[in-house]
Amino acid sequence: MEHEVLDSHWERAAGVDDVAEGEVTGVRAGGRPIALYRVEGEVYATHDICSHEHAHLSEGYLEGCEIECPLHQARFDIRTGLATCRPATQAVAVYPVRIVGKDILVKVQATP
Repeated sequence: MEHEVLDSHWERAAGVDDVAEGEVTGVRAGGRPIALYRVEGEVYATHDICSHEHAHLSEGYLEGCEIECPLHQARFDIRTGLATCRPATQAVAVYPVRIVGKDILVKVQATP
């Protein structure tokens, strides 16, 4: 299993205890800025940079499954990456997440 994880572009992003329930944490995995979220026990990952302006979503406000950008209040669904509130109109990349032991792994290739 571990060998498969490494061969499939999965990168360790954080420990499971590094992302508290209802919180967002900014990390780097595979050389990319990634925002990790924990909502109702599930961990989600998106690109950490807002598609509207260069701002870190991990510095924004998480409400349910939506993250609000701290710069212009654009909102994104953390499960799909879709923009849910202007001024953003383009989605942010979402990344598959896997929990292995006490590690959060993120597949660094964005989902379509």
